[in-house]
Amino acid sequence: MPHLHAIIADEVAAWKKADYPCEEFPDISEILEHQTMHSEPSGPIESRYLRAAQIDALTTYWYLRLVKKTPTMLDLYKSVYPQPSELRKALGLTSDSIRDIIENIGIDGLLAKVREDDAFVKTHKLNSLRETVALDYPSYILALTMGAGKTALIGSIIATEFAMAMEYPEGKFIQNALVFAPGLTIMRSLRQIASMPFDRILPPRHFKSFAATVKLIFTRDGNPDIDVIRGDSFNIIVTNTEKIRITKETIRKGDIPGIFASKADEARSDLANRRLQAIASLPDLAIFSDEAHHTYGAGMEKSLKRVRETINYLHRETDLIAVVNTTGTPYLKRQPLLDVVFWYGLSAGINDGILKSVAGNIHSYTFDKQSVDDFLGSVLDDFIGKYGTVTLPAGHPAKLALYFPQVADLKEARPLIEAKLIALGYQSDCVLARTNESTAAEKAAFERLNDPDSPHRIILMVNIGTEGWDCPSLFATALARQLKTSNNFVLQAACRCLREVPGNTHSASIYLTADNYRTLDKELKETYGESLTTLNTTDNNSRTTTIRLRKVNIPPLLVKQTIRRVQRSEQAPAPLALSVPDITGDGILTRQSFDLTSASGRGGILTATSATEEITTEAETIDLYTASTKLAAVYRADFWEIKSQLSALYPDGALPENHLSALAAQVEAATSAYDIIEEQIEVALALVKPEGFTREIGEDGTETYTAQISYPVTREHLLLSWEKFTGENPHDFGFHYDPYNFDSQPEADFFTTLLHQLNIKPEEVEDLYFTGALTSPSKTDFSIEYKDADGKWRSYTPDFILRKKDGRCLIIEVKSEQHEAGILEDLKRDASKQAPITHEGTKAIALKRFSGLNPDRLKYELVFAGENLRTDATDKSQKFIY
Repeated sequence: MPHLHAIIADEVAAWKKADYPCEEFPDISEILEHQTMHSEPSGPIESRYLRAAQIDALTTYWYLRLVKKTPTMLDLYKSVYPQPSELRKALGLTSDSIRDIIENIGIDGLLAKVREDDAFVKTHKLNSLRETVALDYPSYILALTMGAGKTALIGSIIATEFAMAMEYPEGKFIQNALVFAPGLTIMRSLRQIASMPFDRILPPRHFKSFAATVKLIFTRDGNPDIDVIRGDSFNIIVTNTEKIRITKETIRKGDIPGIFASKADEARSDLANRRLQAIASLPDLAIFSDEAHHTYGAGMEKSLKRVRETINYLHRETDLIAVVNTTGTPYLKRQPLLDVVFWYGLSAGINDGILKSVAGNIHSYTFDKQSVDDFLGSVLDDFIGKYGTVTLPAGHPAKLALYFPQVADLKEARPLIEAKLIALGYQSDCVLARTNESTAAEKAAFERLNDPDSPHRIILMVNIGTEGWDCPSLFATALARQLKTSNNFVLQAACRCLREVPGNTHSASIYLTADNYRTLDKELKETYGESLTTLNTTDNNSRTTTIRLRKVNIPPLLVKQTIRRVQRSEQAPAPLALSVPDITGDGILTRQSFDLTSASGRGGILTATSATEEITTEAETIDLYTASTKLAAVYRADFWEIKSQLSALYPDGALPENHLSALAAQVEAATSAYDIIEEQIEVALALVKPEGFTREIGEDGTETYTAQISYPVTREHLLLSWEKFTGENPHDFGFHYDPYNFDSQPEADFFTTLLHQLNIKPEEVEDLYFTGALTSPSKTDFSIEYKDADGKWRSYTPDFILRKKDGRCLIIEVKSEQHEAGILEDLKRDASKQAPITHEGTKAIALKRFSGLNPDRLKYELVFAGENLRTDATDKSQKFIY
């Protein structure tokens, strides 16, 4: 049977395909569509900021909020698995004893015992299930593998919730967020959320309100309160569970002045209570737990109880809309956590280039105590052979982390390691030890490992360097000795080398003893549901690299462009004529009598003793003055006219509240008459917008502009670097950014062919730009709009612009020859005012019309190619120049 998250993923995909329909809150479609640039509905989609996995998780969250109406986990399971037999299996209730109980009291009876009967839960080991089914508020787990950006996902959820709350003040959206950062990393999480480019997550009109309103707050050591206004809205509070949970907090006596230091215990208690009370005063609250698997670990029952007490307190004291947990480990002892509603796994992260591949590079060694030096020697031989000259694009040399159980083991092995390195031609000072006994200098050197100039290549560690350690240049890990207990240490240590860096093309390596190999396999299965065999055979399907803007001050393209604007129709609006909506004003409740019969344990069984009885209830009403004010304000209509008509329809002076939306639709139909006007204006289109790139200032004061791009591994050969063409490109044509990332071999061949020809006779040429891969509106203005078959406006960017020194330009689009007949036929149909019949033809017509607005400045050319470029492919380009 499919897991819950798999079924939800299919439902979310269908919702996305339908453009996120939500009649009550339509702005969610605008917000979710804003996450990507919709240039080609069937082609690759470029994200504005979030990775594809983060966008999928964000979409899943909003599907649960708006389509599923934010159900509790039990209600969600019941809606997805409506049959009792399906629900039983989905909840893991498969043992014979449990099956017998269900046959006697039914699935609902069993779930009631799980919620209420402590002895029953303990006997059948159902603590984890209780945490899922007993909560009367929504609590979801979004599981994303390491490096996928869980903190950024939390920030995105909060930003979109705040935007929806501002757009729909009467909707039940989040207006305050409490973020539990993992461990003691409050400031790191705070900085990450604060530095997020929310203008790339929210559409411009939503971002302006968000940026002007949001407040970012964190809990300070020694401060008994939180710097937040009671009852305020749009606060993001970053803390950890230690700071606000219902328990006494550790506090230094030095934080408590003078004579009050003797009352430290009282102060500790007050810290937690006052902070909690401040947070409990905030309306429409949501709680976000980053790295939530800490709660579900080996000490789940104890730690979970502490966290639950805090959350339950806030649920009682304020409007707790939802709890959102993020984790990279969706399994507990090989069993999936039942609260997981989205899952993006380890293998998927490797496939998508978020993590380094270790395919074929997981090595297992069998040895006894006497041959430990042989193991270390083999590891160093392999590491130096593979990574001795490997560096990241920024210059960081590849590093190896060696983990030891005890400091004594490290001290015993270090002379062997240094001697081996000297034998391999390396200085012994490239070794750095980091333990609890490390000197201040060693600790400082460890913190500088991310500096390209750090001399250390071999890092020896004890009780450090596992979860939370981020060293991008770490390419290999090794565990030299078997551990008596692991508690996921082997998994955390071995996987430290997986984090990927843009521009890296090298795989990582893991070196293990045979015992640790088996432990890693076990922990992978228990934590990720994946085997070591899977990890050892999964390779990258995509990679990332950094492009650098070489030509910043490119003259804009001065052209005429057709723009569309909306204006109120000049036709007289239809007279307002409101009518009573055909909606019943009453509600129906049902009533039925039950008896509680005693059962074993603390619970009982409810038995119906009467038939269901319907009770008619009066609907909530709203006075006509308030209703008229709302309708007039929203639609800028005449208040007195609306008030007069409502008074005639509702002589009692009030209308049912559920009539208001239907009346609003009537007012909108009568008052919202608009026309779309097209007009031509002169515009200056920037071929490159440096502000859309990441600006960096070097030590010498020079500015550079960079951006990260992703591409399939199969297209790696289509990355062309400026440096490789310096010898045959003396006039420095092209490469306004470097490297160029072509989509097809014909595009690359066309560029290199024309580049060679232009350098032979360069006198008339200003420059040649490859524009087809730079499509983000934040990075370029050059795009051509067209209306697709569904009537939606799309945009695309042609492949090349060839510019002459007199300012005239040739726009060149390289097309597959399989589209040639259809495109040429559609161009003929356009001349005869017939509608195009192919998608590619629609785009070609848009390009033709765009250039036709500027006949003295622009020409266009379509180049058709198969697997290879045709011999005459550049002839028209040559004629245009010469």
